[in-house]
Amino acid sequence: MEYKKLTLSEKLNIIRAGVLGANDGIIGGAGVILGVTGATTNNTVVFVAGIAEMLAVAFSMASGEFVSVSSQKDTEKAVVAKAETLLATQPTIVHDEIAIYYEQRGADPKLAARVADDLMTNDALKHYVQIKYGIVVGKYLSPAHALVSSFIASISGGIWPLLSVILLPDNLKVIGTILATLWALFLTGWLSAWAGRAPIIPAVLRNIFTGVLTMAFTYWLGTLFK
Repeated sequence: MEYKKLTLSEKLNIIRAGVLGANDGIIGGAGVILGVTGATTNNTVVFVAGIAEMLAVAFSMASGEFVSVSSQKDTEKAVVAKAETLLATQPTIVHDEIAIYYEQRGADPKLAARVADDLMTNDALKHYVQIKYGIVVGKYLSPAHALVSSFIASISGGIWPLLSVILLPDNLKVIGTILATLWALFLTGWLSAWAGRAPIIPAVLRNIFTGVLTMAFTYWLGTLFK
């Protein structure tokens, strides 16, 4: 079997799905677990609630990613098919659009026309679709990659608060879960910034802020039913 090297967009798709899955697993897990812990100290109840939430989030994120990326892939294929029909029936329109593309970027009209002539004789569909829509023919994002990445990352993120509240003694459950969650949120915030080549500190602070807000609200809500 021939090894297929992933493109940059495919790698970023996997990282994106993984970061989103991990983040939802962490925040969702911490929110539910602390909410239940605020209402009861029964380890069995907390464990069952944590496991149920972790799996529900993982399956929800994975299926959502699969459907979303599948829809994007179907749309891109439909666009390519439409462009292929246009190329077969009205090649002059395709030629003119390619020429205009280069003219708008500063090329001399005659030079732009010659470039369009060359591209029309050398894989015109590939060049036209990439110029017009930014799509690379045959290089579509993989729904399966997004599904697997999101599912594994969500479980990996959700396990942190669950293990903390189960393994720690009663007097450390809440603070231990909070600290474990904040650490996990720091990691996913850093990774998301690194993957998107964005500033790290704002991404980390946003992650931690939303996590703290979620944990505080759900724990307070749980105490109302104590």
